[in-house]
Amino acid sequence: MSQVAFFGAIEVGLVYALVALGVFLSFRILSFPDLTVDGSFPLGAAVAATAIVAGWDPYLATVLAMMAGAIAGMVTAFLNIRFRILHLLASILTMIALFSVNLRIMGRPNTALLQEETVLTPFLGGSLPAYQVKPLFLAAIVVLVAILVARFLASEMGLAMRATGANPRMARAQGIGTGVQVYAGMALSNALVGLAGALFAQTNGFADVTSGVGTIIIGLAAVILGETLMRGRSVVVMVAACIIGSIVYRVAVQLALEIDALGLRASDMNLVTALLVTVALVLPGLGNPVSALLRRNGR
Repeated sequence: MSQVAFFGAIEVGLVYALVALGVFLSFRILSFPDLTVDGSFPLGAAVAATAIVAGWDPYLATVLAMMAGAIAGMVTAFLNIRFRILHLLASILTMIALFSVNLRIMGRPNTALLQEETVLTPFLGGSLPAYQVKPLFLAAIVVLVAILVARFLASEMGLAMRATGANPRMARAQGIGTGVQVYAGMALSNALVGLAGALFAQTNGFADVTSGVGTIIIGLAAVILGETLMRGRSVVVMVAACIIGSIVYRVAVQLALEIDALGLRASDMNLVTALLVTVALVLPGLGNPVSALLRRNGR
């Protein structure tokens, strides 16, 4: 693997680490299967790109993208809580609606940012090449977000949110407003995904309405792979596992695509993802293969 390809994989892995943190909040903390991320990722990209092209400050455009993602998450929560629509179906409805919303926002299928000023512009043109500057910039943002998420989950509201996901009935019995916690958790989850979409658009130089396809699979792959690599129930370990899992996943995919003997192409990425997730799910249940063989033989 070339140096450029390696740093490129790290760059994409760091962007999707934010997606993994969002998926972790919805799936693991709230126990809320959320497919909204397939729509809120391109939503963040569309909002940020459109605002930047319109002359907005890139940082303000990025914050706006986060707010748009949060609203998308709250719409899913509203459908689930107010109208009792199954959480999975509610998120699918929101995801489908966001495809048209993203087209409306951009006015076209994609928007170019190659000639526009982005959050990365002040850091480019120095002694380091762009393919090294981007991962460093993204790493700083991901570390900051990870610290904030870990501190939030350790706070009183974070504990209430974790209790809501673990046992809603018990949480309500303790006086916790579970509906409020679901709204807050879904908003925070999709705000992180919206941030990822905004950064993806600015680091790659374009926003595309189809960029969200398979986002949930990538996020889940990162979470599951991270949990397999890093065992532990503390908040810090679980948050770090999401980031490590995302980076390892992207590097593994890049390696698989570059091994000529495998004959894989870029179009096979979903196949590689499915295989990696399957392995990550199966390995913890296998345990020690020698011990399993001995038990099978009755020894």
